[in-house]
Amino acid sequence: MIVPSIDLMDGQAVQLVQGRRKVLEAGDPRSIAERFGRVGEVAVVDLDAALGRGSNAGVIEELCRLAPCRVGGGIRDRDAALRWLDRGAAKVVLGTAAVPEVLEALPRERVVAALDAWNGEVVVKGWTRRTGRTVLEGMRELRGLACGFLVTFVEGEGKEGGFPRDRVGALVAEAGSSRLTIAGGITTPEEIAWLDGAGADGQVGMALYRGTLGLAEAFTAPLRSERPDGLWPTVVTDDRGAALGLVWSSLESVRTAIDEGRGVYHSRSRGLWRKGASSGATQNLLRVEPDCDRDALRFTVSQRGAGFCHTGEWTCFGPGEGLRRLERTVESRRARAVPGSLTNRLIADPAFLRGKLVEEAGE
Repeated sequence: MIVPSIDLMDGQAVQLVQGRRKVLEAGDPRSIAERFGRVGEVAVVDLDAALGRGSNAGVIEELCRLAPCRVGGGIRDRDAALRWLDRGAAKVVLGTAAVPEVLEALPRERVVAALDAWNGEVVVKGWTRRTGRTVLEGMRELRGLACGFLVTFVEGEGKEGGFPRDRVGALVAEAGSSRLTIAGGITTPEEIAWLDGAGADGQVGMALYRGTLGLAEAFTAPLRSERPDGLWPTVVTDDRGAALGLVWSSLESVRTAIDEGRGVYHSRSRGLWRKGASSGATQNLLRVEPDCDRDALRFTVSQRGAGFCHTGEWTCFGPGEGLRRLERTVESRRARAVPGSLTNRLIADPAFLRGKLVEEAGE
């Protein structure tokens, strides 16, 4: 699948060619992170920190609140890595500090080891220093110490010229149980689909910013459908994982959902269907994910209004269960509370509510 990337300089999103020449300024990274985060983890790279020219820590902390971020760039030791994990990074990406003694002191499931290479030789310190090691040698040394490997073909970075496919098979095999991510030169949906089929993800920056590659096109590239119309069955869940209903998605609906940040699906009778456009029961899209077989999707949404179902129920399978159902009952009673009633007093007086809860618990 795709891992969109945000490279930062002076608090702004930028794109460089081969890590050296800035060719694109994309502006404020916050809205970019919100959009990218709807399809999964976002790679956030502090170029100033990587090159020893400063830090974008404050901006990155904000991005970590907006999207699940893989934070890298200038993380040189264990303490710096732990600080980023404590600040909300989903994962940290270590390059220069990707050595056994550092990785062994970090939670494996939240660490990605970066082995950036120029013509097969690993480079560090913001791609400015050669190490004399090959990527495969580095992976063998670090195997089992990180949940993933990031291999960037630096010679192709930012040039949109593709990547060396003939090297990927050996890298996937050497990665073992760690997930491999390839970066540098990825430009087309077909390349994303090919990588996914090979057992790897594709990290993309330049092609997304220039519009050469659409985010929805890249995300859906690995998907398949046995239907003549190419639709994908889509399970819709709320933010606590409860299934709300089953719908269909198309490339157009996925693109619109990602761009607008709302629940948008494909109706076989009406075409593009913006959930809640007429009923008011709208949805904020939190994330969209493929299943393991790449033939179905899951939309996780924040549901508003009466619920998902056209009957007015919270789900198409009934009113729902558990704490979420209790929460909706309380909100409904709060909205209809009559002045002077016991319900209104319970809502307005925390001390009275606390006493009533203790009384009922005792009984």
